[in-house]
Amino acid sequence: MVQGYDTVICGAGIAGVAAAHSLTKLSNQKILLIDSDSPLSLTSDKSTECYRNWWLGSDGAMLGLMNRSIGLMEELASESENRFLLNPHGYLFATAKTNEIANLERQADKAERVGAGEIRKISRLSQYKSNSGACFIADQAGSDLITNKMLIQELFPYLNKDTVAVLHARRCGSLSAQQLGMYLLEKARDNGCDFKMARFVGIETEAGQVTGVNLEIDGREQTISTNTIVFSAGPHLGAVLERVGIKLPILVEKHVKISLPDPLGVVPRDAPLIIWNDSIRLPWSEQEKHQLKDSSETRWLLEEFVPGVHGRPVGAGNQVLMYWTYESEVSQHPEFPIEWDPYLPEVTLRGMAVMVPGLSQYFDPMPRPYVDGGYYTKTQENRPVIGPIGPPGVFLSGAFSGFGIMAACGAGELLARHVLNKQLPHYAMAFMPTRFNDPAYLDAIKNWDEDGQL
Repeated sequence: MVQGYDTVICGAGIAGVAAAHSLTKLSNQKILLIDSDSPLSLTSDKSTECYRNWWLGSDGAMLGLMNRSIGLMEELASESENRFLLNPHGYLFATAKTNEIANLERQADKAERVGAGEIRKISRLSQYKSNSGACFIADQAGSDLITNKMLIQELFPYLNKDTVAVLHARRCGSLSAQQLGMYLLEKARDNGCDFKMARFVGIETEAGQVTGVNLEIDGREQTISTNTIVFSAGPHLGAVLERVGIKLPILVEKHVKISLPDPLGVVPRDAPLIIWNDSIRLPWSEQEKHQLKDSSETRWLLEEFVPGVHGRPVGAGNQVLMYWTYESEVSQHPEFPIEWDPYLPEVTLRGMAVMVPGLSQYFDPMPRPYVDGGYYTKTQENRPVIGPIGPPGVFLSGAFSGFGIMAACGAGELLARHVLNKQLPHYAMAFMPTRFNDPAYLDAIKNWDEDGQL
């Protein structure tokens, strides 16, 4: 048996790296982080790189986790001179339907009740406070609801002229996920964390307690002694748990995003993440409609699409990121390399152009898009699994769906508190992996109508 570690973390995505960072920060433990590939290379670098405290679950658990995680990111931004470009420009939900206004107001009221900040009903320009742009901490929390069409056009002139309401959630924004992950990894390694490129094979136990982890390193199997194993395997979490005889209802959902150059500056570089709350029929010319209708392979492009297309400026150049889960493909296990619908880039651009009509200037010819994607690893109710499960010494930090980057710091701290047997925050029980052993919980989540996914 090879040299021992207090804790071995299997998986070096953002969640595993954040767990290593928190464990080395809160203790003197000897930590080993392992992955079969380079750190932060599978799904962590496929993120839309956003964060929000806009979580409306009635128990406040997701909000509590995210508020803590954002607070930790703000601390890290302060100590690193904002190396990972934390930018609190907000999330802007927009609608052209008058009957959707009441829904936006209900969301804002609920957000205020669960602790995301007050709703401010803005009717005059002087009431609206723009982010300073110079600070990585949001000037205000809560949200601004604007239903004056002229004011909306004055503040957000790029939006569809028929927009009747916007809701600007303020403690939200974007960051560089790769830079955040690398900073956490560097801090963890500075504090003594080791990293090895290795493949998890199995665990060793004695009298039911974890005593070691079996790894394949450079083609040879080795056993490393440890009493604590953390599984943070991203989309491979389900397969890893099956290997050690643990069953949890974990699925993976494919997600694909695009980015396009915006040389005309249609989307301002200081724009928030903008989200269209309305269902959409894609804008086609009459000739295009006839052509699409004539083929069974393309007729679906004339149908109504789900709400939720969203995008934002990204990077220092002129790229605009666009994302739309108009089709969700859920499976037990991921398949790589990821394949996507060849129509996805054009569908996404045309959907975005309903919200931001100026983007229609890129329809023909369409600029060459950059397309990539990964997997959301998720539970039925779209909450993570963080804490102990199975044999004593086994812990999980996974199933972070589409919120892994924004939750990583808070989740890493929570995981470390579990491992170190420290006092847990009020939201900890909501994410315990063992919750799925409770029949009452399984019945309750069947009726949940708020999973927080955009």
